[in-house]
Parts: sequence; structure tokens; C-alpha cells
Amino acid sequence: MEERRTEERQHKVHKVYLNGRRTAVLSGVRDVLSFDAKEVYLETEQGILLIKGDELHVNRLSLEKGEVDVDGRIDSFAYSDKEEPVKKAASFLGRMFQ
Repeated sequence: MEERRTEERQHKVHKVYLNGRRTAVLSGVRDVLSFDAKEVYLETEQGILLIKGDELHVNRLSLEKGEVDVDGRIDSFAYSDKEEPVKKAASFLGRMFQ
């Protein structure tokens, strides 16, 4: 029981280590949504993360541990909340049908 609580607490933590804009080590990753040489979409404990750059590679992936390593030229990190698009769509439809 105690081990399960420790695992749950560990998965709530999200960390990003960036080394020289060439290597990123991430923890607290729930899923890799998509990736190519220019963009990597990750679902993290803190929301959806978009990594943009060039020649990006997902080198190490361990969803059991929630860890991902990304190499390449990293230009930006951008977060968005998972519920944000749903809320916007609901409020738009709500205004239309009032």
C-alpha cells in the first residue's frame, strides 16, 4: 500500500532538464501523442507539452517511469491545458444556443 502511494506521488511530478538546447530529459510524461523531426507532442502531469525544433529525436522512452529523452535543436517548449479546447468549444456552443 505504501509503495503505491509513493508511485502515485512520483508520477505527479513533472521536470524538464535542458542541456544546451540540444538535449532535454523529461519526467512526469504520461504519453507521447506524436512526434516528427520538427515537433514532439507530449501529455505530461502539467498538461500538453509541445516541443519545437529541428532534427528532433525521441531517444529514450519509458512510459512506465514517465520519462522521455529528446535530442536535436530545441527551439521552444509550450504548454497548454488538456481541458482548454473542450471548455472553449462548450462556451462557444453555449453562447450560440442561448
